[in-house]
Amino acid sequence: MNTVTFKGNTMHLTGNQPTVGQKAPDFTLVANDMTPRSLKDYAGKVLVLVSVPSLDTPTCDMEVRRFNKEAAALSGKVCIVAVSCDLPFAQARWCGAAGVQSVETLSDYKERNFGKDYGLLIDELRLLTRAIVVVAPDGTVAYTQFVPEVSHEPDYDAALAAVKKIA
Repeated sequence: MNTVTFKGNTMHLTGNQPTVGQKAPDFTLVANDMTPRSLKDYAGKVLVLVSVPSLDTPTCDMEVRRFNKEAAALSGKVCIVAVSCDLPFAQARWCGAAGVQSVETLSDYKERNFGKDYGLLIDELRLLTRAIVVVAPDGTVAYTQFVPEVSHEPDYDAALAAVKKIA
């Protein structure tokens, strides 16, 4: 998918989305404390990458809160990470206000390389599109879900079923 819609308007994505079975592209993202995080920091775990445009929007807010709630029922071998281009300080503020403690938030604000390498960067907005990529403990992509209309929520049940299958 090289396009999505945002409120019905066609938007173009940079890069190519990873496919199931391929090695997950490495990344360097920024944590809320401004330290770098990369794929190797999650080695041996099931990594759920939840890509959202901005935590300060209603759909993204609902989505990350839902994953935070669902995280309690998942194995300790599962890490859920919400990635946006929001500044790390804004992510930390949002997490505090929303009571989100079971989902880690990471920022792609600097170079937007995560967005480019995962094919999730919306050219026109310079924000990430809505998607879920599940990375197996061996570093391969186990599941992908790219939401065609950015303002819609993902299929939570399908994503969580995929996680539970490998966790």
